[in-house]
Amino acid sequence: MWIGFAFASAFFAGVTSILAKCGIKKTDSNVATAIRTMIVLVFSWIMVLLSGSLDGAGSVEGKTWLFLIMSGLATGASWLCYFKALQLGDINKVVPIDKSSTVLTILLAFVFLHETVTGVKIVAVILIGVGTWLMIQRKKTPDFETAEGSAWLIYACLSALFASLTSILGKVGIEGIESNLGTAIRTSVVLLMSWVVVFVTGKQKTIHDISGRELVFICLSGLATGASWLCYYRALQDGFASVVVPIDKLSILVTILFSYVVFREKLSKKAAIGLVMIVAGTLAMLAPV
Repeated sequence: MWIGFAFASAFFAGVTSILAKCGIKKTDSNVATAIRTMIVLVFSWIMVLLSGSLDGAGSVEGKTWLFLIMSGLATGASWLCYFKALQLGDINKVVPIDKSSTVLTILLAFVFLHETVTGVKIVAVILIGVGTWLMIQRKKTPDFETAEGSAWLIYACLSALFASLTSILGKVGIEGIESNLGTAIRTSVVLLMSWVVVFVTGKQKTIHDISGRELVFICLSGLATGASWLCYYRALQDGFASVVVPIDKLSILVTILFSYVVFREKLSKKAAIGLVMIVAGTLAMLAPV
């Protein structure tokens, strides 16, 4: 069952990237992140109430609270960097880098969670790494050429780093708590962090300038993220982090498909080969299961 939740998480995550890209054409990425986090928070706590998970809040241990908060901070940092990268760069370049966090997650899972690293996983990591490199070598598009230098690359790499930390910290944090409640607590931390960033940078003044169309897409991306999170952490609670994370990264297929339909972004032959390698490496992660 947890594998099914992992695939559902991948689908919603793929849709999130497209909706978010549509919502941050003119809207500041930090403001958009803060707004969509509000949607995710409401979604998360509704699920907590519906599942009756709130009763377990009083029995949560201090260690669990610590790791959930740390996971939330890592998630917030990852989101802020990811959506800034999306705003500045080509979605077909940003997403592969973000998904390459799989490689670091496997390493961290081996070191901190003592999950087994087999020869198949090593090959898979190589495929994902090389595939990612091929995809970001893609020919520049007009949208990419107008980006602010290579700043998108820095933000994308930071997003991948924090995403890896999120997975490991989240895995430890939800061992002693129901997944829906854990997700809601983490989301609360992300919301607080994102709004602090908005006010520190003085971007709260731009909220009134957000167009109705972009606000709709921002809210829809929040709903998609909420669905993805709930599925993801349910899968993470019952399954292996080194397997759940790679499946979740298959969202790149959904993103690439919709990026062509919505933004007419096409893959070069080299990028297509890279995509095949990433998918092959990701699927190879399922071998131990």
